[in-house]
Amino acid sequence: MDKIIIENLEIIAEHGVFKEEKFLGQKFIISVEMITDTREAGKTGNLNASTHYGFVADDIEKVFTSRSFDLIETCAEKIAEMILTKYPLISQVKITVKKPWAPIRKHFDFVAVEITRKWHTAYLSLGTNMGDKKKNLLEAIEKIGNLENTKVTAQSTIVETEPFGYTDQDMFLNACLEVKTLFTPQELLEKLLDIELQMGRKRIIKWGPRIIDLDILFFDDEIIQDKNLAVPHPWICERMFVLEPLCEIAPNLVHPLERKTVGTLKRLLEKEINK
Repeated sequence: MDKIIIENLEIIAEHGVFKEEKFLGQKFIISVEMITDTREAGKTGNLNASTHYGFVADDIEKVFTSRSFDLIETCAEKIAEMILTKYPLISQVKITVKKPWAPIRKHFDFVAVEITRKWHTAYLSLGTNMGDKKKNLLEAIEKIGNLENTKVTAQSTIVETEPFGYTDQDMFLNACLEVKTLFTPQELLEKLLDIELQMGRKRIIKWGPRIIDLDILFFDDEIIQDKNLAVPHPWICERMFVLEPLCEIAPNLVHPLERKTVGTLKRLLEKEINK
């Protein structure tokens, strides 16, 4: 794991809750660790294959002095977001913001906030069987691609499939997406549910007709069991309408619970169906 490090960058800025902090300003010390691949730059001497730490330092100062924030937590988030969105070779950052002049009536060196942020890879399933089905899918894909700090990096073809669970309904159109995002799993879920609402989704019959259905299948290699979110999606292995388009864009993706690739899961389900 290669890193580019900027250690103890000093900036005078006006961040803090108290009026005096915003008026008088104070010193902040910022350290950044950026995860990247330096191999090509190291072998060839090509600066374009690396990230210019001088430009990063200038941009940190611009973000840090652009406005006044109450919390250094917010400062750290803004720096992390800027680096990850502006510098494409950086996959992960660790940001430390130190505040040596914090208003504490004690002897101390500094207070600090340290955060780690990175690009996540998520796989999504999309389905629809109401209205103009193809239009529904394309609209949902566009909305997902327009989400803040999220980009669609792979898209399957659209497949027509039979309904699952509740069978007395029209045929479905389904697709899968690979997305890169800075959202957490819960934040991404919230955004997807909001898109469903925008498009008129109504949850009346379980597995029933729907104008759009958006599910998180995988999120990095995380295993999540929350009240409103299970990742990997618990029905992946039993749904050909998921495995078929997913296999098209990620056949070698390993299911973190089954310990099998998507391609293998698809072949196993095909054997079960054809018995």
